[in-house]
Amino acid sequence: MYACATRRIFLKPNILKMVGRFPYYLYLCGKQFVCGDTAFGYGQRGGFPNNLYPDKKNCMAKKEISPETEAFIEEHAGDNVQTLALRAARFPKVNMATAIIQIAARQTARTKLPTWWKTTGIRYPSHLAMEQCSSEVTARYKAALIPEELKSGSFTDLSGGFGVDFACMAQGFDEATYVERQEELCSLAEHNLPLLGLPHAQVVNADSTKILESLPQQSVIFADPARRDLKGRKTVLISDCDPDISRLHELLMAKARRVIVKLSPMLDISLALEQLPTIREVHVVAVGGECKELLLVMEPEARSAEARIVCANLPTSIPTVWPTPFSFTKQQEEEADYQLATGVKAYLYEPNSVLLKAGAFRMVAAHYGVEKLHPNSHLYTSDQLIKDFPGRAFEVITHGGFGKREVKNLLESVKKANLTVRNFPNSVADLRKRLKLAEGGDDYLFATTLGEGEKVWILCQKAIGETRDENND
Repeated sequence: MYACATRRIFLKPNILKMVGRFPYYLYLCGKQFVCGDTAFGYGQRGGFPNNLYPDKKNCMAKKEISPETEAFIEEHAGDNVQTLALRAARFPKVNMATAIIQIAARQTARTKLPTWWKTTGIRYPSHLAMEQCSSEVTARYKAALIPEELKSGSFTDLSGGFGVDFACMAQGFDEATYVERQEELCSLAEHNLPLLGLPHAQVVNADSTKILESLPQQSVIFADPARRDLKGRKTVLISDCDPDISRLHELLMAKARRVIVKLSPMLDISLALEQLPTIREVHVVAVGGECKELLLVMEPEARSAEARIVCANLPTSIPTVWPTPFSFTKQQEEEADYQLATGVKAYLYEPNSVLLKAGAFRMVAAHYGVEKLHPNSHLYTSDQLIKDFPGRAFEVITHGGFGKREVKNLLESVKKANLTVRNFPNSVADLRKRLKLAEGGDDYLFATTLGEGEKVWILCQKAIGETRDENND
């Protein structure tokens, strides 16, 4: 399918296979090809310079990066890759496709994978694989879920990918096996893992479901099922992932003392607990307040135990000591004795995304001694500031109802605010339009429902001595 407009021809993305995922569209404009934000002059092979056409024999996974290309990557490590692509014809000895993939990936790794970025000689995959791989901070958190006593045995990662989780979790094991069905990623793993302190790691290019039956007994198995269907659309349900862990559950339990599975943060925790009866722990993992993944820790002997839900809001950089997470069981949540507020007090609290995803609505009130505004509002209040509340803390300036006079009084002093709705009939967009409020500033306006059903607005500012989840904006 294509469309023409002002001498531009839009072609399907599969017309051009280069530079990872950069060329979403190809434009032909005059004597220039424009690929997304990137333009190239005419060359051979359909108009592109040869050095922008990534031949299979020059694939980055094959360890055949030429000295000229390697030097170019080092020299231009911090440069804009679109600008470099424009200049491809100036560097005929450089495999520009490979160079751009490596430079862009290194720039991503600087914050996402700092150990990889600091390690000389690391080779990187395409843009999509870099986008989908775990961050180092979440990978190290997974590694912390493996007790030392289990490291005397063997470890297998059934879905190796770029190998970030494997490289962190396999540390300390005498035997560690990386399994991946994409040959290119296996080649990268063979090259990178020795540089990351795992020269003994065994790399297996195979479908994990086909080797699981013959896999010897393991101490720990890790699986990160693919969460995209054949059309590239994201999936959430366990049964829609590849492989389907619910179908392999009994075999996994027979093969390992502990199985750790990474799933979408959108997955319903209650559904996972129903489908997988050996879950010992569910870890809801966020980085800087944004939910990233669910980790299911399963053990054969956990069939008769109630799963513990662990709320881990990790910092964006790797900590020296992991913060102590808030944890609870479903039964504790159901039985928690909490207080409903009779009104709005001096301070207002909004739990972080991890607590909301985990469903720790009553437990957080009981544990921190705050009062809930309404059973379904998930906002809390107190007379004294709770400095270690896991979320955002605000000092209440004033509050009122939605009568004309009360709203008029509010708008006389507030023209701009950060608006949030909780258990309220209108959306943020509808309410902002109704109140004619600009977005931003130092004021925070919450629209919610109190215990008796009264609809109110609460005007706040961030409390002095912000809580420990200060990245939760």
